[in-house]
Amino acid sequence: MGEDAWGEARTRELRWWDPAPGLAAAASMSGLDYLRAIAAGELPPAPIGSHFGMRPTRVEVGEVVFTAEADESAYNPIGVVHGGMVCTLLDSAAACAVHTTLPAGTAYTSLDLTVSYLRPITRDTGPVVARGWVTKPGRRAAFAAADVRDAEGRVLATATSTCLVMGP
Repeated sequence: MGEDAWGEARTRELRWWDPAPGLAAAASMSGLDYLRAIAAGELPPAPIGSHFGMRPTRVEVGEVVFTAEADESAYNPIGVVHGGMVCTLLDSAAACAVHTTLPAGTAYTSLDLTVSYLRPITRDTGPVVARGWVTKPGRRAAFAAADVRDAEGRVLATATSTCLVMGP
């Protein structure tokens, strides 16, 4: 079977901005100010967001909200959004929530992420909201949780995360 037997090929264009200006600014900004600048469009968003139409819509101390909308390009072989996309949303929300608690010059990275997938996501699900919140801030390790919900507020997936905090 060839491509013609599968119907018309679909395409998706990815567009992102050079992350260097944002990374340079991050060194002198608190995590809260940096993420708020991204949400306000004053600094470029992380390139990973372009893959899933992910954008920050709320940034508070210890809490971050992203929205995203899946399309068929994120489907796995059984016709639902691949868990990797959902995991990316959860990891981004939880880790960025930690970032909002950090002073300028402090870095972080995810140490672990435990995900529970509760409901399938398809293109028919529509926009989803990923919310992350800090459950325990820390100077060396910080703990966070996140969930992904549909427009009706149904929980689609949850996660807990530990982030390593690295001082300047």
